Amino acid sequence: MILTQYYTGCLSQAAYLIGDEQSRRAVIVDPLRDIEQYVTDAANRGLSIVGVILTHFHADFVAGHLELAAATGAWIALGDRARPEFDARLLGDGERIVLGDPSSGGADGVVVEVMTTPGHTPESISLLVFEHGSDSAPAGVLTGDALFVGDVGRVDLQASFGADPAQLAVMQHDTIQRKLMGLPDDVEVWPAHGAGSACGRSIGLERSSTIGAERRDNPACRPMAVDEFVDYLTAGQAVPPAYFEEDAGLNRRRHPLFTAAAARRRLSLDELDAHLAAGGVVLDARHQDEFALGHLPGSLGVPLVGRFAETAGMFLDLGAPIVIVVSEPGTEVEAVSRLGRIGADSVVGIVDGVGVGALAAAGRLVPSLRASADEVDRMRDSAPAPFIIDVRSAVEYESGSVPGAMNIPLPQLARRIGEVPGDRPVVVYCQSGWRSSVAGSWLRGHGVPAIELAGGMDAWQRHLNDAVPA
Repeated sequence: MILTQYYTGCLSQAAYLIGDEQSRRAVIVDPLRDIEQYVTDAANRGLSIVGVILTHFHADFVAGHLELAAATGAWIALGDRARPEFDARLLGDGERIVLGDPSSGGADGVVVEVMTTPGHTPESISLLVFEHGSDSAPAGVLTGDALFVGDVGRVDLQASFGADPAQLAVMQHDTIQRKLMGLPDDVEVWPAHGAGSACGRSIGLERSSTIGAERRDNPACRPMAVDEFVDYLTAGQAVPPAYFEEDAGLNRRRHPLFTAAAARRRLSLDELDAHLAAGGVVLDARHQDEFALGHLPGSLGVPLVGRFAETAGMFLDLGAPIVIVVSEPGTEVEAVSRLGRIGADSVVGIVDGVGVGALAAAGRLVPSLRASADEVDRMRDSAPAPFIIDVRSAVEYESGSVPGAMNIPLPQLARRIGEVPGDRPVVVYCQSGWRSSVAGSWLRGHGVPAIELAGGMDAWQRHLNDAVPA
């Protein structure tokens, strides 16, 4: 058996290759749209990709099933409760995919068996992987978004498609408590997501586990009644990024294939102005300190690090023309590819360091509004007092905050803009300044002259410590 995990940290996402060493046949599970890594790896190993399997209609990224099928001729498969708008095999509970020699019925080769595991979504499946079709127990199970390390998949992401979270939680109870916990302790668990994914609540740092470890350590896997499980699963979930609903819809439909061609289009200032006049948006992917020194008015500033695409997707209209600003040569393809993973395919071109220099020379860049912790503290004693927004998570906020601050976590900011007053100064902060730079740029682009607390809560705490007499 060949099993490879491809982990993408900026999305906390895991795709998998499962192959048979003898037949050289393989399937890819839950791929991203930039498929070169899978195609190249399979070719280097002498493997033929015969199929692409989605464990469910993902909401946090646009999967690469269409791209892989077009590139390799592979079939696409989902669980039999799925209703895709493209040609696909619909796999029922217990159905087997033989990767070994078909003439032997797979007895001596790798076999993938479908286990329907609804809950996170109605059509969710897990995949039992047998090293030999004749084995009495699987070597492992690819659990998709049903079971994570230390957590289980949330059940509220399908609400916009008419699914009742409480009903899905009942399904998830059966999936976790009976089906997956019914497997032997030594079965490996290979989930579709790791720590940081918004598809769960508190996913562990490890990228794989075992059924026994989850039975012992995962709070959702301890025996509990249905009602208790439903209450546990539906309480305290964070608001997901705005693009999740759109991506879940895109994964159901046939849509244009991903291309990074926009990364090669360097825009002149006249072309930039034409796109802006046509309703385009500027996504500035430079470091937040470069952005603070000078950027185009109205730009959304999201540095090309960490959860770049997920953060940009909280605020972007995925259908609007997008101009990307970068400073480091060679980062253009990365920016376009990351955006493509969440379905932001409308990039029209790039403004690079040369273009930024021309904009600066033309006097078209403006600085961010920033204030030190001392200055913000003095503002609190002025009239009118500032409206202070803490864009950290609720857990971070509860651990300590600037007095009087309202907690509006960054993923909720666009939805809650109506809570921000227009009759007094607005100050925004996070822990160190990254998230508040994003929030401040978006607020200013929407008519709120937000001031960022430079250095965030870290700087505020130092300010408090300095103010305490020795």
